[in-house]
This record gives sequence, C-alpha cells and structure tokens, in this order.
Amino acid sequence: MKNPIFLAIDTTDMAKAQSLAHACAPHIGGLKLGLEFFCAHGPAGIQAFAGHGLPIFLDLKLHDIPNTVAKAITALAPLAPALLTIHASGGPAMIAAARKAAPPQTNIIAVTMLTSLDETDMVAIGIPETPATIVPRLAALARASGANGIVCSPHEAAAVRAVWPEGQLIIPGVRPEGADTADQKRVMTPAQALAAGATILVIGRPITAAADPAAAAASIAASL
Repeated sequence: MKNPIFLAIDTTDMAKAQSLAHACAPHIGGLKLGLEFFCAHGPAGIQAFAGHGLPIFLDLKLHDIPNTVAKAITALAPLAPALLTIHASGGPAMIAAARKAAPPQTNIIAVTMLTSLDETDMVAIGIPETPATIVPRLAALARASGANGIVCSPHEAAAVRAVWPEGQLIIPGVRPEGADTADQKRVMTPAQALAAGATILVIGRPITAAADPAAAAASIAASL
C-alpha cells in the first residue's frame, strides 16, 4: 500500500513550508496545500513544490455558482494538482461543472461537512441533522454528480465506504493517540481512520508543530 499520509502545510511562510516538505518527504505520500498558503503565494507557490516529487492536494474548497467554479478550475489546471476540493453543498450542477473543467489527472474531491463542526454547530446554522445523516447524503450527491471522492471525518468513513467502495475518502481530523485535538471535533487515530476506509489521511499539526517533524511523520507512518 502506498503511504496514505498527506502532510497539511498550513502556513504563509514559504521557507518553513519548504523545510517541512523536505524533512518529511521520505515518510509521507503527498502534500496538502490549502487556502492560507495559496492566498499568500498563489499558483507560483504551488509550483515551487514540484521538486519534491510528491502529489499535491490543493485544498481550496471552491464554492460558487457552477460557471465561476468551472472557470476557477480552468485557471488552476496548469498546476495539475492530484486532488482539488470543492464543497458538496454547492450542488449537483456545480460538482458536475467542476469535474468537466478539471484535467483528467486531477481528482475532484467534494467536502461534505467540516471536521470542525458538530451537531450543535449544524443546528446553529439551520441544519438540524447529525453528521451520520448529512455526510452519506452529500457523498451520494457527490458520487452521482461526477466527483472522484469526498472529504469526511473518520467517524463517517465506514458508512460512506459501504456505499461507495471505489470512491476516494480523504480524512482530516486525524490525531495520534494522546495528541491535542485543537479545533477538530470528530477525530480518530490514523490507524483507526485507515481501518474505517480512508484512502488518504490528512495530518498537519501533529507533525508540523512537533519538535522534530520528520520523526513525528515517521512515527505515524510506522503506526500504520
């Protein structure tokens, strides 16, 4: 099995980002570059990581009308990310437009429900459902609309995997045993998430905030 760990590099500091990528490259399977980094460095910043030889997960969580999302993805196409996120709640037309606009080598991944949210948060925004009902419903929508996979918490992974065996399940909210959960509310250990059906484990602060990031990444990889 290929290494499922994608290192989440959430910083605006290019030197720090490059140092983390270089140190951890032997122990990870890919790099996740998100909105914070992209807003600071743009497309050129993404291209700067090509030399590490790792697939890039561009986590921008696009969410707009179908035409706008399609044009944004067309503009991003030269970066050729391995994965690119949109929000499943953008609806079937937006998801389909994203898939049509993306190059074949870019997998469109639909974010179902942010792992920083729980049932109380959903009630507050007017969606009185549990993650157990919201996530599979949005996963089914994403699948029917042409997405290649979804982002969900590890707690919903098994239910989604049961109905979408071939889909890519990108799992954030992964924390080694005893680690600080920070702003994540629905978490599991890496081994538990993988057993639940994860394709990719997105791990950031347990590695990037460690005294020795390379050692932390190696330890997590060994636990799998």
